[in-house]
Amino acid sequence: MIAMDSEAPRFAMVAGEASGDLLGGLLLGALRARWPQLHAAGIGGPRMAAQGFEAWWPHDKLAVSGYVQVLSHYRELSGIRNQLAERLLKVDGKQRPDVFVGIDAPDFNLDLEARLKAQGIKTIHFVSPSIWAWRGKRVEKIRHATDLVLCIFPFEPEIYAKQGVSAAYVGHPLADVIPMQVPRAQARATLGLSESDTVVALLPGSRRAELQYIAPRLLLAAVKMTQERPELRFVLPVVPGMRHVVEPLRKQLAPSLVLDLLDGQSHEALAACDVTLVASGTATLEAALFKRPMVITYVMHALNWQMMKRMKYLPWVGLPNILLNDFAVPELLQGDATPERLAHAALAWLDDPQRCTALHARLDALHISLRCNTAQAATDAIEKVLAG
Repeated sequence: MIAMDSEAPRFAMVAGEASGDLLGGLLLGALRARWPQLHAAGIGGPRMAAQGFEAWWPHDKLAVSGYVQVLSHYRELSGIRNQLAERLLKVDGKQRPDVFVGIDAPDFNLDLEARLKAQGIKTIHFVSPSIWAWRGKRVEKIRHATDLVLCIFPFEPEIYAKQGVSAAYVGHPLADVIPMQVPRAQARATLGLSESDTVVALLPGSRRAELQYIAPRLLLAAVKMTQERPELRFVLPVVPGMRHVVEPLRKQLAPSLVLDLLDGQSHEALAACDVTLVASGTATLEAALFKRPMVITYVMHALNWQMMKRMKYLPWVGLPNILLNDFAVPELLQGDATPERLAHAALAWLDDPQRCTALHARLDALHISLRCNTAQAATDAIEKVLAG
């Protein structure tokens, strides 16, 4: 044991968007179970705040994606990173953490981690950057910046071991939180949906740029689907602070669509739906853990797309397909992500129950493989770093 509760370690943490805030909240819950009096501060969102986290900046400050968007916000992001580093490195010791945990957001966190590590602060990166999918040279920066990488996929530690980077597989926390048996009836009751409704969940992402690029296509796809099946019901979870982006798009593109805009509640939407149109990212894994048929999509600035294509190693972008090593679910990206194609691919799931059943079995096995008590595994790994 490295500390009694009265001598609990001080944590600094940065989570840069809704998915990072979700992971951060889960991790903090486990850490606080080990050290009830721990103090944690930095950048985070409401789920982390619910675990007693002190947010010096809100997590959505970092919720930008793509080279063009990052460049346009570079000065602000760089300024936040410098201010945070200076605050954490105060010599009076009152703010200096025992360990820093960067949750995803590698473009922001790795440089910060390198600076803190150089000053003797233990650094942990939670969620390996996808060096196996693109930007493999980033492993050099990871080696320089981190004392440990907490990996959420089982094949990742071996990749890092070959590069001399300390890494530990802790499973995916969402696999522990999301039940093996989908609470469909309960979710439908919560959302005011009946058992007889055919429900489509639209998940266009949580960042402003994602909503601007992807939400219009999903809304138009929903309109196309309704033209063929007027009885369809649609739900669209909106992350806190982004309703003002989605509402005008809905009024402009789908004013008569039977669509419920939800305040968050993405898990309820996934549990309740029959199929989902979902932006590539953590939400695709959540959809997989809820065993939902899905169509994965992504649209970005044309320049970002050209750069991403040149650096991509794998034929898939969606996490379920990557983990299953197969095009288990359709991916419609960039120019292929037309409303017509999205609608057709989603309706194809509704027309093929046997295909849905086969997918459910594969996703059930995937869920089991990712379940390994992440909370305890991550806490044990962090404790070893603190003791080292």
